[in-house]
Amino acid sequence: MYIQYNANPLKNIVGDCVIRAISKVMDKSWDDVYGELALQGFMLKDMPSSNEVWGSYLQDNGFTRHIIPNTCPACYTVEDFCIDFPQGKFVLGTGTHAIASIDGCYYDTWQSGNEPLIYYWEKEE
Repeated sequence: MYIQYNANPLKNIVGDCVIRAISKVMDKSWDDVYGELALQGFMLKDMPSSNEVWGSYLQDNGFTRHIIPNTCPACYTVEDFCIDFPQGKFVLGTGTHAIASIDGCYYDTWQSGNEPLIYYWEKEE
């Protein structure tokens, strides 16, 4: 279920989780996603890593956001999501971290499977 993944050209692991997750799900290079998010951030006058910027970028690229029901905020995890969604491409959001999920596996620089989810972006095919 967990697959180690780091698209960062220098293998940095802090501060660029959104870029890494989007690059995996959209099959783009880290450099391309960083540049596109920087441009989106410039147009919105906000930082590339802000939720508004990367959320609008995903929406512009055919993704739809879904909110995890608040029935048990800390008990629905990345691993639970991967079990429930064995097919599809998603960017998962914990509030402080972004993770790629493709066909029931999650891609990250560390085993973030126990992180609780708040929302996810689904790639519409």
